[in-house]
Amino acid sequence: MIEIERLYKVWVYLQAEPLFWLTLTIAAYIFGNFIYKKSDLNPLLNPVAISIFIVSFCLITFKVDYQRYFQGAQFIHFMLGPVTVALAVPIYNQLSLIIEEGLSIFITVVVGVIVAITSTYFFSSIFGLSEQMIYTMLPRSVTAPIAMGISEVIGGVPTLTAIITVTTGIIGASIAPFVLDYIKVKDMTARGFAIGLTSHGIGTARAMSKNKKAGVFAALAMSLSGIVTSILIVIIIRYLS
Repeated sequence: MIEIERLYKVWVYLQAEPLFWLTLTIAAYIFGNFIYKKSDLNPLLNPVAISIFIVSFCLITFKVDYQRYFQGAQFIHFMLGPVTVALAVPIYNQLSLIIEEGLSIFITVVVGVIVAITSTYFFSSIFGLSEQMIYTMLPRSVTAPIAMGISEVIGGVPTLTAIITVTTGIIGASIAPFVLDYIKVKDMTARGFAIGLTSHGIGTARAMSKNKKAGVFAALAMSLSGIVTSILIVIIIRYLS
């Protein structure tokens, strides 16, 4: 009993420290990535999904408030911006190919963004979601920092948008490889671009782990879709409303 009491006191002390939650988040991802690699990069065992499950399980089990957790893990949130910008380096290395395929890239991004926004609006309306909830879901196909900013501007709930966006990325990164295999898309630039366009950061990480060129074009698609979505979403909302 004494040992259990001591362990409990240690736990109470640790979980009150912000550094503990940062360590837990990193450890959960390392474990998820280990499982992912052991499965021969099975897309269904996405390391982000595994780490989210582990952290969520700990928070729910020990009844830890999200704000307390975020105090420790906010450094990872802060790094989302610099990491996204750093993707410009591999994109620059493929600049000649990007310019060569410029028209195809532009058309694909515009069409992809329009389909993502209109389909989300259409299905959300069918299920009778409130206007605020619809606006919360509309930016779900762009990377989380941009999606949250768009959500705030158009009248959605940014924190909920982040959750929906991450969920979209996990589902897209898990399913996209099977879909692309089924329709026999072999070209790595096309595969990467499709995954980045639909599954943003998580999909880009998945593409980068499989093929460098696919990862570069996934990053390009993720970046361009964020820009195009920011421009078109207000126009589309006015047209659909």
